[in-house]
Amino acid sequence: MINQLRIYEVPPGNAGPFLERFRDHAARLMGTHGFRIQAMWTDKADGRMRFVYLLCWRDADEMQTRWAAFMADEEWAQIKKDTAARHGDFVLGIEDMVLTPTDFSAAIGDIA
Repeated sequence: MINQLRIYEVPPGNAGPFLERFRDHAARLMGTHGFRIQAMWTDKADGRMRFVYLLCWRDADEMQTRWAAFMADEEWAQIKKDTAARHGDFVLGIEDMVLTPTDFSAAIGDIA
């Protein structure tokens, strides 16, 4: 099992539309592509908002295959196009970390 931690920096003024798009569209479509979202958070500091979420994967092959399918999803492409036309940029940057448990980690175990 591996985890993937993603941190999105959201432009000032777009926090509401970003969170709505993720909640109403991205999370739903990710679910149809077999994503397992473990948790989601926001971090608001220094006048900026970051959206953080943690994914769980069986292995790197599953992660790559499911990301490719999601990114190729025509509905997702249209949603991004439509929301960008209304609100401008949604993401200033993405930090993406693939977290592999150590052999002494409590995180080791099977995933459902």
